[in-house]
Amino acid sequence: MTESPLTVSPVFELGPVVITEPVLATWAIMAVVTIISVVMSRQLSLAPGKMQTVLELLVDTIDQQIRDTMQAEPRPYRALIGTLFVFVLIANWCALVPGVTPPTARLETDAALALVVLGAAVFHGLRSRGLGGYLASFAEPSWVMIPLNVVEQITRTFSLVVRLFGNVMSGVFVVGIVLSLAGLLVPIPLMALDLLTGAVQAYIFAVLSMVFIGAAIGEPQPANIKEAKTHE
Repeated sequence: MTESPLTVSPVFELGPVVITEPVLATWAIMAVVTIISVVMSRQLSLAPGKMQTVLELLVDTIDQQIRDTMQAEPRPYRALIGTLFVFVLIANWCALVPGVTPPTARLETDAALALVVLGAAVFHGLRSRGLGGYLASFAEPSWVMIPLNVVEQITRTFSLVVRLFGNVMSGVFVVGIVLSLAGLLVPIPLMALDLLTGAVQAYIFAVLSMVFIGAAIGEPQPANIKEAKTHE
């Protein structure tokens, strides 16, 4: 029987802290991504090999997506957006590892990711507009809209949680049910589809994060637009 996504099983305890399966899987993904990043960044050269070429293509693609979506210089946002995309992608693909439930199929993981995006939106909004300008943005286009704009911030965060959780969890359930009914070989096409779905959901999460942060920083400044275009 498939375990409910609303319950978590403790794996071990560190004093008073209970370590659950999603936390353990998240730590493992973070460790893998960190190790790969450190190893690859230490071997950079002017004549890139295959791995460096793939890494540069990924960075260039993320930069271009930031320019297209936010109309801003990508440098301040590259690390956050890139990390979110890579983490969500690997977490989604964990569904293909026998016995491993993707952390993104758990509400607490998706809520944590959404809160990171919310915190980044507030941070960059304050950084771009200043405290007064950021607070004034909630009164646009009129002070009457303040309650609705505040609620919008909450619903945006909630939508990130629900979208990622629903899509990843449904994929895990479908593959699990077909696997239990049809044996090992029949679900292979579904598993390939799950790879594609995981990549699409990671892309959507990253794009929505850019949209939310872009809305917080407001209209791009002319200098930022000019600087961004020089990198194209």
